[in-house]
Amino acid sequence: MKTDPTLVMIPCFAGAPWQLDQLSDLQGRPMRTLRLPDDVCELETLADFIADQVKDLDSYVLVGDSYGAVCSIAVATRQPTGLKGLVLSGGFARNPITSPLLKTLAALAPFFPGPFYRQTTLRVHAAQLASSFDKEGEIPWSTGKSRAFFIRETPHRAYVNRMRSIGKMDYTVQLKRIEVPTLILTPAQDRLIGKEAAGTLLNGIKDSQEVVMPRTGHMFRFSHPGAYSREIRKFLERASL
Repeated sequence: MKTDPTLVMIPCFAGAPWQLDQLSDLQGRPMRTLRLPDDVCELETLADFIADQVKDLDSYVLVGDSYGAVCSIAVATRQPTGLKGLVLSGGFARNPITSPLLKTLAALAPFFPGPFYRQTTLRVHAAQLASSFDKEGEIPWSTGKSRAFFIRETPHRAYVNRMRSIGKMDYTVQLKRIEVPTLILTPAQDRLIGKEAAGTLLNGIKDSQEVVMPRTGHMFRFSHPGAYSREIRKFLERASL
């Protein structure tokens, strides 16, 4: 009897574990999630951490959202034997931040914890995550919800460490080392990441396919969890995973 691989959900930049009960189309499958450590500022160290979290699994699929997609790429380029598939949503292979405002905030963030972090840094960050489709979601979303989520889940030191980790990262050349079926799940509108990031992944990972989810934004895992999980289920079925 075929055993389904475990779906291992890797958190976004906030670092918080996924709410697995919202993924309606995946409820019959084995799933687990985790919290990213706050004190790590190197992606390869995060890859070590994730590898340790899955060492008890014979087969698994990494499902990474946004920053979690980058962490998943770092793991997948090592070609671990248990990895059977990859789902990358809103992901990127190199630093996608082009906004002068975000670059300035990233540079200032280490020196301004407390009120500046909560009121200014996270407010601007949440605005960059927003899309015009967020309010149409299964769970209507807003910049206020994004900011509140980060305030609750992401200490200042974690934010700074994760910003540092993507500053000079570039896995573009290493994408060719990923040899498992890969779904690139892309929102229709993404102000933070941009369209080029998905194209880089699609061109670099040989066994990859892209699905663009209509009328969604960067926070589509939160605003459209049912539709999001449905696309993952369909991919797993197409890949016989």
